[in-house]
Amino acid sequence: MPLSRRDFTARTVIAGAGVALTGTVGALATAPGALAADDGPGAYGHDEHGRPHGPGYGPLLPDPAGLLALPAGFTYRVITHSGVTTLDSGESTPSNHDGTATFEGHRGVTLLVNNHELKGPRANWARPVPLTDGLVYDPAAAGGCTVVEVRRGGEVAEWVGIAGTSTNCAGGATPWDTWLTCEETEDLAGKNGMTKDHGYVFEVDPHDRRANRDPKPVKAFGRYAHEAVVIDPRQGHAYLTEDASGPNGLLYRWTPPQGFRHGRGRLRTLAADAGVLAAAKCFDSSGRFVDDLSRATKTGTVYGVDWVAVADRDARTVPVRKQFAPGAVTRARKLEGMWWADGGAYFVSSYAREESPGAAHDGQVWFYDPKRRTIRLVVLIGVNADPGAEGGYDGPDNITVSPYGGLVIAEDGSGLQHLLGATESGRVYPLARNELNIGTAEAPEYSEFTGVCFSPDGRTLYANIQEPGIMLAVTGPWRRDR
Repeated sequence: MPLSRRDFTARTVIAGAGVALTGTVGALATAPGALAADDGPGAYGHDEHGRPHGPGYGPLLPDPAGLLALPAGFTYRVITHSGVTTLDSGESTPSNHDGTATFEGHRGVTLLVNNHELKGPRANWARPVPLTDGLVYDPAAAGGCTVVEVRRGGEVAEWVGIAGTSTNCAGGATPWDTWLTCEETEDLAGKNGMTKDHGYVFEVDPHDRRANRDPKPVKAFGRYAHEAVVIDPRQGHAYLTEDASGPNGLLYRWTPPQGFRHGRGRLRTLAADAGVLAAAKCFDSSGRFVDDLSRATKTGTVYGVDWVAVADRDARTVPVRKQFAPGAVTRARKLEGMWWADGGAYFVSSYAREESPGAAHDGQVWFYDPKRRTIRLVVLIGVNADPGAEGGYDGPDNITVSPYGGLVIAEDGSGLQHLLGATESGRVYPLARNELNIGTAEAPEYSEFTGVCFSPDGRTLYANIQEPGIMLAVTGPWRRDR
């Protein structure tokens, strides 16, 4: 049922006062152009206990090993490294690490499912995901997921969770403790060397290797350039982002069919047309349609959301995002990472430029409240004029909610690449910086961060450097934001 203007106005009176969160993000309010304006070197004094004033944990210290700059007191460990570490089969860890989630295993084991964003034919990549018997969807495709096991004593094992998929970008953990890996592609069989259709979501179980045999796409979620997905544990809805342009991508909601119950392995039993896949249509408090999320220029902006059904979710002739007439749905550039917390879904739009009709920006984070059917802009990053200089940020991508309050954001922009913290009071600070130069001394280049997530006990922050493919575990004196 469409959300009426009266309903929307009543709900935004509440939502406009701030997203009500307990111990997590709080009402984030980062002004454009003001990010880290006073958070650079020299901005941190120290109290009588030696703790830095200001947000975060103090300035980042250069790494003698040239890999990861961290604040004083923090250390990192390399968990997997493509071309260096190996799977339990003896083959190399695949390259291009992307979306990741952690799961609690038996006897203190931490399990991680790690996407490998490898697009197109296997011949294009030096270290594709190995075609492990029984776990292959399309033998022509290079991507997939690996499962990483970190044992209490520090030993690491890694094996294939799914192979033969393409462009496994982000995804999301489920309430029943599995991983949904998303293909960010629209390639059909016969295109780019593929022998099967791609652009789907697949489920990977980190606890049971047998459950991953004979991979089947969750066609009910649609076929498009998937980025991330979260599941509402109460209603059972799936929310999904689309990273696409020409036109910009969409935010989707999948409503399960009546009587369907979620659980391990049940998504693969769904018919291709099961449930209802719909795209978000937003409007402001005056009832005016919002064509693109780049129209929002202030944190705290609240839009009402209706959902418009997708006509042809398998999109064999017309991509899903192109099936809607102008004025039918709301778009955004580079809809990326998502995280379910506080009764709703946080999701990212990485930037807006000439392809978007509103104001240019270098990152938005929104919160969707399913009870009020509203979205609220909680982080807004102004255009970064000098991405190569420390102190400015751009291109948020993967995100997670920190057990210590606020968000942790993986940067995928131009120039320097950081892990960023966003405090409950609305301040943004650098938590780590990638120092691995994959370019040249004259033209340095630094790969994006991906797969940011905390261990189940909250003591370790995991993150990836996408190229060449390095998984890192960061530990240190974590504390709740003061």
